Amino acid sequence: MGINRISQGSAPKLGVRSTRQRKAVIDVLEEIDNFASAKEIHHELSTREHNVGLTTVYRTLQSLADIGAVDVLTVTGGETLYRQCHDEGHHHHLVCTNCGRTVEIDGGPVETWAQEIATKNGFALSSHEAEIFGLCADCKEKVT
Repeated sequence: MGINRISQGSAPKLGVRSTRQRKAVIDVLEEIDNFASAKEIHHELSTREHNVGLTTVYRTLQSLADIGAVDVLTVTGGETLYRQCHDEGHHHHLVCTNCGRTVEIDGGPVETWAQEIATKNGFALSSHEAEIFGLCADCKEKVT
């Protein structure tokens, strides 16, 4: 999934430390609408002639994830992808498996189902994840 530049509104939280490198990573996150890997973000930083090491990108993304400033998605094969949070509340995603387009969605019945299953099995629900993958309307149209 490549980086798709789309300008977004509010910036993710900077967190405790605000450094030049952290700001550069956040600037890239503000301009992408799809999930992107640390390597893709690092490549974009290099294209913009920002001298930020890949290790710094990984650390920055992890710290942003820790404070809830980015959404994190682990895809088949174990790769972790990151995206700026646009919705501050609990939410899920529709992700196009072809172009990477991502839409934030409310969990609706998934929330009730997760709680019911946890309770039925004697668990106290602490969290859950539910992402939906498929083809967006544009990609579906190109295939048919």
